[in-house]
Amino acid sequence: MKETSVNLVTFSYEDIPELISLSASVGWDYDEHEIRTIMKSGKIYGHKNEEGKIVSSAAIIPYDTSLASIGMVIVHKEYRGMGLGKIVTQACINTVSKDTTIMLIATEQGKPLYEKMGFRVIDCVHKYLCDHYIPVHSINKADIEINTFSQGDLTQIIKLDERAVGADRRKFLVNRIEQAKECLVVKDHAGTIIGYGLSILGPINLILGPIVAPSFEVASLLVNELARNHQGKLRIDVPSGHEEFMLFLEQRGFYKVSQPPIMIINSKQLPRRNGSLYGIAAQVFG
Repeated sequence: MKETSVNLVTFSYEDIPELISLSASVGWDYDEHEIRTIMKSGKIYGHKNEEGKIVSSAAIIPYDTSLASIGMVIVHKEYRGMGLGKIVTQACINTVSKDTTIMLIATEQGKPLYEKMGFRVIDCVHKYLCDHYIPVHSINKADIEINTFSQGDLTQIIKLDERAVGADRRKFLVNRIEQAKECLVVKDHAGTIIGYGLSILGPINLILGPIVAPSFEVASLLVNELARNHQGKLRIDVPSGHEEFMLFLEQRGFYKVSQPPIMIINSKQLPRRNGSLYGIAAQVFG
């Protein structure tokens, strides 16, 4: 009977409270601010049952014609085994061109489904949590300065981010900066922005990311500035290839809890990146 009593829909702001409940049912901590940013930057699809209750979800955030990210793939435990996860993921895929690389960061439970749909593992991210940050009191700032973001910085940040991620994320960045607790920019002696970092205050963690920097020293400086005055838990998701940076995090009280795979479809690899992405925004945003 359940198979005939669910409808695929596109969610709106009115659905946010139920989406928060669905997320909590699987132990995830999406809140209203996070879901609003997702909706403003992309779309969330899912199923409602005949009573109008949300029983599945999946979000897609398109960045430009070259890259999109899928996340927030959830199926209520009472509705598993009906293929709803595949349907909502496919609904997301159908919204972009077949030439657009689609990425997602998979859970262990979701990985077999994505493999059946044609996604393949190309890398991983390193999820770090911290219960109490240990600040550094003397980091050499050399010829750089760290300032709070101002609107005049936006164009440079978008270009910096595009080289780091391989796609223009203008719309998302505007929404994410608006959501942020803090947005910092790093400028060199000539006043050129060479790095930036955001912190997002969630219901459980202060999320650090994106962190974009020309070196692990600058990335470490950004993390220290964003985290040093926070009393509470923190989280950062680090792309592979930043061992020195991850060692810095561990020295500051972070510990690795998982290493979820990055999977893609429609391409053999992600768009070209320059190695300056030290922390992603969140798994839903890729």
